[in-house]
Amino acid sequence: MTEIGSIRRPVVAGAGTMGVTLARIFAQHGYEVTLWNRRQSSLDRAKERIAGDLAARGLSEEEAALVMARLRYTTDYAVYEEADFVVENIAEDLEIKRAFFREVCQRISPTALLTTNTSGLRVTDVAQGVTHPQRFCGMHWWNPPDLMPLVEITKGAETGQEAAQAVYDLAVSLGKKPVIVRKDILGIIGNRLQYAVMREALHIMAEGAAGPEEIDAAMKYGPGFRYAVLGPLETADLGGVDIFQAVSDYLLPELNADTRSQVLHDLVDENRLGIKTGRGFYDYADGQGEAVRTRRDRLFQKLWEILKEE
Repeated sequence: MTEIGSIRRPVVAGAGTMGVTLARIFAQHGYEVTLWNRRQSSLDRAKERIAGDLAARGLSEEEAALVMARLRYTTDYAVYEEADFVVENIAEDLEIKRAFFREVCQRISPTALLTTNTSGLRVTDVAQGVTHPQRFCGMHWWNPPDLMPLVEITKGAETGQEAAQAVYDLAVSLGKKPVIVRKDILGIIGNRLQYAVMREALHIMAEGAAGPEEIDAAMKYGPGFRYAVLGPLETADLGGVDIFQAVSDYLLPELNADTRSQVLHDLVDENRLGIKTGRGFYDYADGQGEAVRTRRDRLFQKLWEILKEE
């Protein structure tokens, strides 16, 4: 089994938003990393984006050149013959992921670590495409992965503890705050919590109790502010489990339990997909979307600087 200290040839599969950033993260932490993608055009764009990101983050030309020198780009599956660690970031489609790993497992060393950056699929289901599932686990990075500290490492039904611990240690070496998820569940931890909040937010909006501005403000300056320091279970301990039990008895029956959101379906039908189409819950005309991203990244960085030493 490959150990963290012996990882020398990581491969990041997929040159989309996540994959490009992950390749840069590895290179900035001293790894000689290869970014693999089926299409060369995507790799060409990735190289340009990484160079731009390094400049935007204040690296000198010399520092950026050192990072860029650690990066390789290829469409050739032969790269997996020498890989000792793989993190897959291709389409969030079960059959596509399985097919990818079947191809990779024809070439890769039996001691290499394999991971999937799925945001919600069961690792055990993806592992049906893997030859040695004991060395395969989930490694879910949150977007944007260079600014979000959390990495969720999920054990599939056959994942070995040694493999999960090695991936955990790798995440720590990359400056992240990983957690190991002991049971393979859809949505892992973070997305289950996120979508529970989203379902209730959409219900409040559909009921006409509040609009997007009020809902977002209530979350950011109430629970969201608290959750940057305390998790929900720590919050209950500090507030009193008996108090939370009393409130839950009357509030839980009132919470939304729909399995389909008409609000989201209506927005998609109207092509209101958010920043990428210029309108979602909010309007993003005249470049406002990029301003929102820039503000988000700046505040994430400030918050992490405060919290990372805790």
